[in-house]
This record gives sequence, structure tokens and C-alpha cells, in this order.
Amino acid sequence: MNDKIKRVKYLRGLEKFSKLIIRNLKRDDYDASKFRALVEKNAQILAKIEPVYLDQPYSKSLCEFANLVISNDDKAMLLKAANSLEKLKNSKTYKKDKHKGQIYE
Repeated sequence: MNDKIKRVKYLRGLEKFSKLIIRNLKRDDYDASKFRALVEKNAQILAKIEPVYLDQPYSKSLCEFANLVISNDDKAMLLKAANSLEKLKNSKTYKKDKHKGQIYE
């Protein structure tokens, strides 16, 4: 299989896993035992995908978040990591206004 195809497949799997985890972390009726069962089930699916080298900051942090979720149960720490991951993703789309400080006459 092509290296690019492997990378895309791995990134899609990580994105799907992280979105599912974040969505369930932010639910009002959060239950730790159901959450742990969900993580275990989806970690098995994620383990089937062959990991590849990631060089982008967002991709690396996505992989680190997935590993943190699999190894940790603390909701507050996971929420903090999820928020920083979303912040990093949103920072890619932010574009600075050009010539903001200049006054046109």
C-alpha cells in the first residue's frame, strides 16, 4: 500500500476516534464506566490501523491525545487535552488581517 494512503487512513482513524471521545466527554450524562468501555472498543479498532510517522504538529498532538485517552481516566485532564487539541486545529484556519494597523486616507 502506498505511504500516502496509509497516512490518510491513519489520520482519518485518529480523527474519528478523537471526535467520538471528545463528544462523549462533553456529554451531560457522562458515565465513567460506559466511557471506558467505549474507549476500549474503539482502541481495538484503532489498533488495527497501521501507525505511520506523523510530522505535522496537529497530527502529532492527535496521536498523543489518543494515547492519553487510552491510558488515562481523569475527565478533567482529558477535557483539557481535548480543548488544547481543538485550539491547535482551529489555529490552522486563523488568518491574520493584513495591514490592520495602517490608516488609509
